[in-house]
Amino acid sequence: MRDILDAVADGTLSPAEAEARLAGYATTGAGRFDAARETRRGIPEAILAEGKTPDETATIAVTAVETSGRALITRASAAHAEAVADALPDCAIDRDARAKTIVACDSSFERPDIDATVGIITGGTSDAEAAGEAAVVLREMGVTVERVEDVGVAHLGRVLDHLDLLRDVDVLVVAAGREGALPTVVAGLVDTPVIGLPVSTGYGHGGDGEAALLGMVQSCTVLSVVNIDAGYIAGAQAGLVARAVSDARQEP
Repeated sequence: MRDILDAVADGTLSPAEAEARLAGYATTGAGRFDAARETRRGIPEAILAEGKTPDETATIAVTAVETSGRALITRASAAHAEAVADALPDCAIDRDARAKTIVACDSSFERPDIDATVGIITGGTSDAEAAGEAAVVLREMGVTVERVEDVGVAHLGRVLDHLDLLRDVDVLVVAAGREGALPTVVAGLVDTPVIGLPVSTGYGHGGDGEAALLGMVQSCTVLSVVNIDAGYIAGAQAGLVARAVSDARQEP
């Protein structure tokens, strides 16, 4: 502790960094940032921009970079992205407008390297937002991602055309809206762990993702299911499985 206090006193450590090391989180005027999540869980902490003003999001992003070298922001609008870029002019900013994610890294940040591959499969192009969020989380965890788009069960041949890849990856995240049948079909064809990601695409009764969620929960094949549009959770869960696979590969 004395080393941390001395570092704050001589200016080599900021108060936010010191707080993060001592408490595991840093407090800002816009909320608290869990700087120890990645060390504790192996999952990068995400800043949910939805419901936050651009300035609040930028404030937490600055603290995230200051304490961990990176800020991962989800559900971000163009206004959020502009505020973050203005607040972090010296950082590399990677924005995925479709997935609504922003990643800001300082020059010293190095992503981990996990020796595993996760396949992200979508039933339709409309499912790309949630699937993209999962892909960004996996990339930030250091996992290789293979994406297969628009292979919904309306034409089963589209899935079968990619069966070799589906069987070759270590984990699968399968995103689908409407009735949510694709994860069930895929899980019946592979021995790979499958995580179903229900998406709020579709229309009419159950078109807000509820039908997709219920269909996946009721699957007669073995799969895990996350909440509607929960791309971050699906990506993080797949990343944890991928990391376990990678660790096993490193064992003599």
